[in-house]
Amino acid sequence: MNTSVEGTCGCDEFRTARRTFLKGTLGAAGVIATSGLIGDVFTQVAYGVETGTNVLVVLSLRGGSDGLSMVVPHGDPDYAPARPRIAVPATQLLAADPMFGLHPAFAPLLPMWDADKFAAVQAVGLPQPNRSHFAAMEAVEDADPGSAERRGWINRMVGLMAAENPAEAIQLGTPMLPTSLYGSAPTLASDRLSSLRLPGPSDPTWQGRQEEALTGIWSSVDGPLGRGALSALSTTQNLASLATSETRPQNGATYPDGTLGDTLAETATLLRADVGARVVTIDYGGWDMHTGMGTVAIGSMRNQINELARALSAFFTDLGPTGDRVTVVTLSEFGRRVEENGANGLDHGYGNCVLVLGAGVRGGQYYGTWPGLGTNLVSGDLAVTTDYRSVLAEITSSRFPEASVAQLFPSFRPQSLGFMAQA
Repeated sequence: MNTSVEGTCGCDEFRTARRTFLKGTLGAAGVIATSGLIGDVFTQVAYGVETGTNVLVVLSLRGGSDGLSMVVPHGDPDYAPARPRIAVPATQLLAADPMFGLHPAFAPLLPMWDADKFAAVQAVGLPQPNRSHFAAMEAVEDADPGSAERRGWINRMVGLMAAENPAEAIQLGTPMLPTSLYGSAPTLASDRLSSLRLPGPSDPTWQGRQEEALTGIWSSVDGPLGRGALSALSTTQNLASLATSETRPQNGATYPDGTLGDTLAETATLLRADVGARVVTIDYGGWDMHTGMGTVAIGSMRNQINELARALSAFFTDLGPTGDRVTVVTLSEFGRRVEENGANGLDHGYGNCVLVLGAGVRGGQYYGTWPGLGTNLVSGDLAVTTDYRSVLAEITSSRFPEASVAQLFPSFRPQSLGFMAQA
């Protein structure tokens, strides 16, 4: 069960991966593992709210982003020869050290890098190569290889924190739960904040009467359907103020036009409201660049990175002091091949980079073990030297120490990377 956005190439396999299916099932303790549906709101049971908590925003770069264009290994002698038309020139890189530098389109985030609030980890990925969009996304978001239980890593995490409020783990930008949120703990997904209400007129009197009537109807229905409906009704009541509030960026923040900027602006509004959100997941597609990646001056890669950087810069500006408890991490299902193809693009690869920004980050540095682009390639792809679960485990232990990493990622021993300050 996955949510994705089509890449620029129209990859058939990626189109298939867009389709998300919600299948009803019961957890081991008789808990509804999927969500009730009222309007555009998918949720479970709403309880009390814990405020002032640390927050993780997981930004999924759907389509397989090219980490070698984002965090450029200019110091590797095999980089430029492998990409004669699309290599990023070393002279134009930002925050360069002897081996790495940032694509120049990251300029809006350079102040965060200089303030030690933005870091990058290279050569990150799955323990084994998987170049299928659908299967790789499933594996990344489940993060428990070999397990037969359908439960995503974020659902496990909020479950370990005894989450009772569905607003603790939210997908924004689409009303479909990603695999990472699927499971027995209460979670929520909505396309936008205004959808966090019953369908129909927004008049409070009408909404109240509708809620009272529906509660009476569903209170007499036993089983998962009745419980799901009642929980969705409860959530719309608890989050009613968000559904009617306008998204107004603060502190002079200006978001780029487009879905990413809109969704991050709504995320900032959500977090300032302090309704108990612990994890917010957001999809940002368009990274499946088999053709026409372009150069540092023009093209799809430059545009994608620039939109990403502008949106994240605006997001932290918008948050203001609230940003002191917010950490952002980017994840993608796989990287791209080292060598460019004949269409000025890159095919599906293996190793990738991860970007980490915000609270708790020991930024201004590149982390991870670099395997090189020479003889250590894996079928022509960047080798993985850091399992992505080590990245997530370090963030979790730093920002959510109450969640046991050993239980979050069973049968996995994380590698210490040092990019997060420990609690």
